[in-house]
Amino acid sequence: MAASMLGSAWLPRRLIVPGLCRRRLPQHMRVRSHRLPELAVSGRSVAAASGPGASSTDLYCLELLRKRDYEGYLCSLLLPAESRSAAFALRAFNVELAQVKDSVSEKTIGQMRMQFWKNTVEDIYCDSPPHQPVAIELWKAIKRHNLTKRWLMKIIDEREKNLDDKMYRNIQELETYAENTQSSLLYLTLEILGIKDLHADHAASHIGKAQGIVTCLRATPYHGSRRKVFLPMDICMLHGVSQEDFLRKSQDKNVRDVIYDIASQAHLHLKHARSFHKSVPVKAFPAFLPTVALEDYLKKIQRVDFDIFHPALQQKNPLLPLSLYIQSWRKRY
Repeated sequence: MAASMLGSAWLPRRLIVPGLCRRRLPQHMRVRSHRLPELAVSGRSVAAASGPGASSTDLYCLELLRKRDYEGYLCSLLLPAESRSAAFALRAFNVELAQVKDSVSEKTIGQMRMQFWKNTVEDIYCDSPPHQPVAIELWKAIKRHNLTKRWLMKIIDEREKNLDDKMYRNIQELETYAENTQSSLLYLTLEILGIKDLHADHAASHIGKAQGIVTCLRATPYHGSRRKVFLPMDICMLHGVSQEDFLRKSQDKNVRDVIYDIASQAHLHLKHARSFHKSVPVKAFPAFLPTVALEDYLKKIQRVDFDIFHPALQQKNPLLPLSLYIQSWRKRY
């Protein structure tokens, strides 16, 4: 393998991952596992997860998440009951923004939609939300948990900047995007949980960066199908890889080395986040459940020797709901 920028951050490229269910669960967890909030996905289960008093706007956010951010949906279901509706609203808000780039044909139209959400956040903080389901639920969340406006605006601003179809110039630029979107989302989730802690914020920063990097990797085949590549230019240039290599789904060694370096940076951020484990309040751990899916993807990409186009990477993990549930009991991230 070519010399890697970040090789020291990763384990050997070939890794044997022990099976998740090799040992039987303790009796108390086997019994309670039948009560997972959501395994069989249906409209009825969505309503049940929301509770008997769920409003139509709450159900709208839930359904949007279930369809567009399934992992975020599962993580939100495992938050404390008093925090769930706010988390659904927050993640639905993020989905609305994330969808803009792929749903518009012109940048100007995308900017108009982003301006709508900027105006919406301003109106929400003036207690005058527009009659839009996500906006109404976000207003309720802000009123109940006193969420910081700055983080919401950062998400919008960064998503708006990202409307340009340009490769990230370097890994730091990708990390900045991840910090302002995914990390901001985690800071707000911590506020929903009532957590104000510097160590938790540091962990959230690194987890958000890891999540942004992994999201970029996971989306590479989809972007390639649309003749677009967004992977950091500096790492591609280091290994002599062009955009065309990704567009033709090359499996050359230097292409895998690019993916290895980028994935290694995500792995490094998870490692840094876990270095705060003993200092982070236990109440904050539910906010960090997304690390389960991140770890799962990084292990899978390692198994296929960093072939970003391998079919195994496009398959959902059917055990993810159970993995998240078990992790929520372990009080770890």
